[in-house]
Amino acid sequence: MSQAAERCRVFRQLHQAGCFVIPNPWDQGSARLLVQLGFRALATTSSGFAWSLGRADNQVSLDEALAHMRSIAAGVEIPVNADFEGGFAVDPAGVAANVAAATTTGVGGLSIEDSTGDPAHALFDFALAVERVRAARRAIDDSHTGIMLTGRSEGFIVGRPDIGETIRRLTAYAEAGADCLYAPGIRTEADIAAVVRAVAPKPVNVLVGSDFTTVAALARAGVRRISVGGALARAAWGGFLQAAREIAEQGTFTGLTRGVPFDELNRSFASDPGRDRPASA
Repeated sequence: MSQAAERCRVFRQLHQAGCFVIPNPWDQGSARLLVQLGFRALATTSSGFAWSLGRADNQVSLDEALAHMRSIAAGVEIPVNADFEGGFAVDPAGVAANVAAATTTGVGGLSIEDSTGDPAHALFDFALAVERVRAARRAIDDSHTGIMLTGRSEGFIVGRPDIGETIRRLTAYAEAGADCLYAPGIRTEADIAAVVRAVAPKPVNVLVGSDFTTVAALARAGVRRISVGGALARAAWGGFLQAAREIAEQGTFTGLTRGVPFDELNRSFASDPGRDRPASA
């Protein structure tokens, strides 16, 4: 079995029982540190990656996203789920072609979302949204990779917080072949439980971007997978901006004392075997 196939197998196994956290790195360094902390799988973040390039979310090209997926998957030995946004296409045929390209990157899973980027018409029409998931499913099946497909309904983060419509879409995505279902932005115990019941026995991913719940509480609700989206990247940028603003506005440097010690970071990356690096920094 190839390394990529083994990662797909392990990733599917993680979804069979219990609840696990799949944190979201934005580059190889953050990915490797998360592995060292013991996480069993990772997920890319479209926003975190875009910010690292000095862009807003959803302003990364398909080629850039594919290269990023390859980089993260190659940099760690655990499964990586790819935030593949809306498949970088509107029509199902385009989604299928782009998903086919994504299956060559070494990821163990990828997600397709139903937001349009147009505030006036925030979600793709229901029938088109379902067909886009179905097209992604066909592309993955044709690749014979075993990659997991996550179907995402974005209503709660694009100004359409309708739990009934969200459940209608997620159940349709499950029937269209999504292996895991995900409605970023749902937060209440009732909404989370309703989604878990509606798509059972398929696993549900919940996004946690702030301190509104715990792993134990989500596990009790039947959630299988927890991701944090761009929240870790925001936390990193928060520390950076706090220290930089102090320097710019006050001419003092106390914020720098809160950074991770040089030697600790250096040891963390030096412990990554088999990679060439300079002898000194």
